[in-house]
Amino acid sequence: MAQSSGSSDPRATVRAPWADTLFALLAQSAAWLTLALLLGIIASLVLGAMPAIREYGLSFLWRSEWDPVENRYGGLVMIYGTLMTSFIALLIAVPVSFGIALFLTELSPTWLKRPLGIAVELLAAVPSIVYGMWGLLVFGPILAEFVQQPLQAVTSDIPVLGTLFAGPPVGIGILSAGIILAIMIIPFIASVMRDVFEVTPPMLKESAYGLGSTTWEVVWNVVLPYTKIGVVGGVMLGLGRALGETMAVTFVIGNMNQLDSLSVFEAANSITSALANEFAEAADGLHQASLIYLGLVLFFITFVVLALSKVLLAQLKKGEGN
Repeated sequence: MAQSSGSSDPRATVRAPWADTLFALLAQSAAWLTLALLLGIIASLVLGAMPAIREYGLSFLWRSEWDPVENRYGGLVMIYGTLMTSFIALLIAVPVSFGIALFLTELSPTWLKRPLGIAVELLAAVPSIVYGMWGLLVFGPILAEFVQQPLQAVTSDIPVLGTLFAGPPVGIGILSAGIILAIMIIPFIASVMRDVFEVTPPMLKESAYGLGSTTWEVVWNVVLPYTKIGVVGGVMLGLGRALGETMAVTFVIGNMNQLDSLSVFEAANSITSALANEFAEAADGLHQASLIYLGLVLFFITFVVLALSKVLLAQLKKGEGN
């Protein structure tokens, strides 16, 4: 007997009418949960920092005094240390990462690409405390003996450079922390740059080579314009990593809450290292509130960096559209 035309295929998937609605509800809930957690973090930071906000207001940002004994606090030294070490890290890491990505994608022999790429990525797996210990025990003395002392001997009588390289030759300070941060963020930036360089259509590069372009001309005029959004994203990823690093910086920055000079060899402090060193022992009141205020400032700095990166990426996309 023939099967009626209205009967359905038994192999057809039966889809419950509420499945799509449930999936959409769960996805939307996850998004709202993330937003609620972000707002909760901001609210808790503002409430915790409120005593310091009432006491100092925005003057906390440019007050350089940090004296728990006298119960007087200012965040200038920590803010300066955070921004300066991150700037030094980017200044070193971006060109080195660009060179690594360029070599791996354009110049490296085939047999070397994979092991060298894995070695770069493995650097990202090294714990930050190991970088800090290595910086304090190995890199710091080398920096003091072979870099700081010769620089001071040459530039001691030069007004600006003498001030820039002044300080006790102990190998810890802003420059040491910046270099350690640079070593830590190089794997992140280099990996992103390498991946985005590899997505450039081979036809574009081969056409440029066919017209007689050199490797540098191909990279500068073809690869970078095509991948500039990904490159900027990788740099912002490294900057975010540098701003939030704690243990490695704590080991090598010197943890000094005074800003005696603008020397890159001067011991200083950062927001993250100040929180790591003092928060557990901070008494309730203005001291603890000032530390939370520092955390709020770091949150704001990170937000500003993210916002600026989004604006830059939007401008780059707009330029591509035109």
